[in-house]
Amino acid sequence: MICDTVEEFAAALPPFSALAGLDLGDKTIGVAVSDRMRGVATPLETIRRKKFGLDASALLAIVEQREIAGIVLGLPRNMDGSEGPRCQSTRAFARNLSRLTEVPITFWDERLSTVAAEKALLEADTTRKRRSEVIDHVAAAYILQGALDRLRNL
Repeated sequence: MICDTVEEFAAALPPFSALAGLDLGDKTIGVAVSDRMRGVATPLETIRRKKFGLDASALLAIVEQREIAGIVLGLPRNMDGSEGPRCQSTRAFARNLSRLTEVPITFWDERLSTVAAEKALLEADTTRKRRSEVIDHVAAAYILQGALDRLRNL
C-alpha cells in the first residue's frame, strides 16, 4: 500500500514497530532503520543496484529480518518543489515494490539529505573513501529521521 500523506502512513502502522528509510539512487539504495519506539534512525547498509527483482529481494529480506512495519522512501524533488524524472522513477519503484509486500510505503522530501549527510561525515573527519562507502545509508537515515520527527508530532 502506498500512502500519499504521512498521516495516512501513520494510520496504517501498528504501534511499537520499526520503520525503514530508503535513499534510492541510480547505482545504490541507502538503507536506514529505526528502533521500535520510532525515535532514532540508524544507517544500516548500502545495496548495490542490479535489477529490480534482486534489489527488491534484498530490501524485503531486511524488512523480514528486522520486522519492519513501514518504508519511507526519499522523494528527490527539484529545489523548486516540482517533480522531475527522478521522482517518477522513485514512484515507479514504490509501485513495483508495493506489489511484493503488504508493508505500507510513503514518501519523504529528500532535498538536501545527501548534503546534510556529507556535512555530518566531514564534521566527523571521515576519509573521502569511507564517505563514499557510507554516504547513501547516512542520507537514508536523514530521510527516515525527518519522517520519524513528523510522525512523533502528529
